Amino acid sequence: MLHDGLFYEKYDDKIKCLLCPHNCTMAKEQFGLCSVRTNKDGILKTINYGEITAIANDPIEKKPLYHFKPMGNILSVGSFGCNFSCGFCQNYRVAHYKPKSEYISSDELIERCVNLKNNVGIAFTYNEPSIWYEYVYETSKKLKEKHPDFNIVLVTNGYIELEPLLKLLPYVDAMNIDLKSFQQEYYKKICGGDFKAVLKTIEESNKKCHVEITTLLVNGLNDSREEIEKIASYLGKLDKNIPLHLSRYFPSYKMERPPTKIDVMLEGREIAEKYLNHVYLGNVGNVDNATYCPKCRKLLVERKDFFSRVYIKNNRCPECGYKIKILL
Repeated sequence: MLHDGLFYEKYDDKIKCLLCPHNCTMAKEQFGLCSVRTNKDGILKTINYGEITAIANDPIEKKPLYHFKPMGNILSVGSFGCNFSCGFCQNYRVAHYKPKSEYISSDELIERCVNLKNNVGIAFTYNEPSIWYEYVYETSKKLKEKHPDFNIVLVTNGYIELEPLLKLLPYVDAMNIDLKSFQQEYYKKICGGDFKAVLKTIEESNKKCHVEITTLLVNGLNDSREEIEKIASYLGKLDKNIPLHLSRYFPSYKMERPPTKIDVMLEGREIAEKYLNHVYLGNVGNVDNATYCPKCRKLLVERKDFFSRVYIKNNRCPECGYKIKILL
């Protein structure tokens, strides 16, 4: 559905989009790098407002969020388009193509959300949430105003300008943000972005809502000991309790490198655990992804696949009383 866009400036017959750091300048009928925002007669328009390409009632652990509403389900929705161009994209069918979609109004989506059993809210995921900003913002605001006990989750690359981010954050409860690398060159060549802008999103979001981080370790590109240490050290300085999900790369989309080695994944977790209390491995079979007390190592959350069992009371370890940052 064609809809007016927010955050742009006019320059004669051109417009400059101010939603993400690309700041695309578009002549009439041109699209930005995201392929969904366009100049229609000097007005910024978005073509994917309310257009749903994927919808599912997922375990929240699948986002992945391990420290937010464990054992709950969340209504997960996505549209199409992305403002990155990652060669390894796992969701390229919706991120870089325009698949069949169904228009669902924000009111209808909210109604579906609140009528689902054991559902904790809405997650905007599958493609990049920020580039269908107007729909995400409207739906999030309505849900929090009408049903404040329900939650809004974003699964995002974090590539958004500060003004739209701060406008949206009051209605967001949790985010999983991709920190794809700690190298500017990697972001530029592999993803088509700027990693400093993503760091800014992480820092601002961590002040306002629950944040977990995912880093896809790509064989030979960002899986070195030094890089993992830089990522974990940076996050640890923000908050040692930020969960870090190190995810194993498999060939996808345009990238044909071999899968990241299991030994690299296991060693990466050991390195990251020097700086962070909670580090988990994704896309790796037969690993322990339970949550343990950082102080006494008591089992606090048991996980199998995407399902959890919680042994915490009043956000404290039942053994030693250590305060655990898990939102139940």
